[in-house]
Amino acid sequence: MSRTVSPIRGINDVLPEETPAWQWLEDVVRETVQAYGYREIRLPIMERTELFARSIGEVTDIVEKEMYTFQDRNGDSLSLRPEATASCVRAGITHGLFHNLQPRLWYAGPMFRYERPQKGRYRQFYQMGAEAFGLPGPDIDAELILVCARMWKRLGLQDLQLELNSLGTPASRAAYRRILVDYFTDHHDALDEDSRRRLGQNPMRILDSKNPEMADVLDGAPDITAHLDPESAEHFDALCGMLDDAGLAYRINSRLVRGLDYYTRTVFEWTTDRLGAQGAVCSGGRYDGLVEQLGGRPTPAIGWALGVERLVELLQDTGLAPEAAAPDVYLVPLAGKPERRAQSLAESLRDAVPGLRLWLHCGGGGMKARMKKADRSGAEYALIMGEDELDADSIVVKPLRSDQPQETVSLGDLPERLRALCGGPVEE
Repeated sequence: MSRTVSPIRGINDVLPEETPAWQWLEDVVRETVQAYGYREIRLPIMERTELFARSIGEVTDIVEKEMYTFQDRNGDSLSLRPEATASCVRAGITHGLFHNLQPRLWYAGPMFRYERPQKGRYRQFYQMGAEAFGLPGPDIDAELILVCARMWKRLGLQDLQLELNSLGTPASRAAYRRILVDYFTDHHDALDEDSRRRLGQNPMRILDSKNPEMADVLDGAPDITAHLDPESAEHFDALCGMLDDAGLAYRINSRLVRGLDYYTRTVFEWTTDRLGAQGAVCSGGRYDGLVEQLGGRPTPAIGWALGVERLVELLQDTGLAPEAAAPDVYLVPLAGKPERRAQSLAESLRDAVPGLRLWLHCGGGGMKARMKKADRSGAEYALIMGEDELDADSIVVKPLRSDQPQETVSLGDLPERLRALCGGPVEE
């Protein structure tokens, strides 16, 4: 007997009882962003490794440790995408989407990072995101944040906290970086091994450390908001004013730096304390230099990405996740001629009652077994057709969730009767 093949660690199946929550979340995100004028772009799962090395940063943990990278048969280095912003920019440059245009785009799909699997952090994980190009002002920053707030409202999520920061321009950030290096060098003995490694590569990521033993030295670190260039400070103040006018609460977090090198000015995260260590469910910010960095014309840009698994888990934890929809009716044909007629009858009913959730019994069995499956389906009604009903051009409609008596309905009147029982229009 052959041995079963085990799944890859950190790469999970999404089972049928879980997919209704996924579908609902995806529908809400898609409908909301499209209502704001964002159009879908579908991006490849694989890209040239160079794309991510140039965009994310060669000395980031993602590029150094976490990407799935391999050589194809031509010897080209390819990587499964660890995030989608770089792919979105590459696609825009490839197809001229940024030439005298200001596209608003959204995407969805799996991303891949070789991380230690834990709750809320997987090696294959799903994201949905929105990106806007060619708009330099704080108004588009505010719009993208308010899009998120509207999604949370539609989903019924009330406990998400918005955290904001500004990283300034590359020039002001470089000056701040030097100040930060001097500070952490003076406190070198208080740093853990990971922070000491980052000190020479990406010192701002030290601010993101969750090590409680470093809390005091982190609290004393220079505040980036005190070192912003005047234009970035003005941009950030204007953004905060727009969010204030919209009545959206937020918290300024000067330790919020994000893990990707391409961010400039506005960065933000939506967080929750209900998911343990993996509290960020949606993150984003500006990356005004990335299009030019990847070979395009200078183009301001901003975007966000949300973690589908984390939001689904949050919806489940708060009791907001929908369950799988049960059928409206379960069609039970008896053996013989009724079984042969059942498929065509089911199709004609689906045509006549749009949206009708009709399950047809397949697989044979006795009457008792067929009715047991009808009951287990969760359907409100069973449609029972035997030889007598077939000869009389009728069907029995039996309630499964109430004590109401069953009734016999002619097939000609059945669509109208199902509309009355289950709701929905009848096509003439």
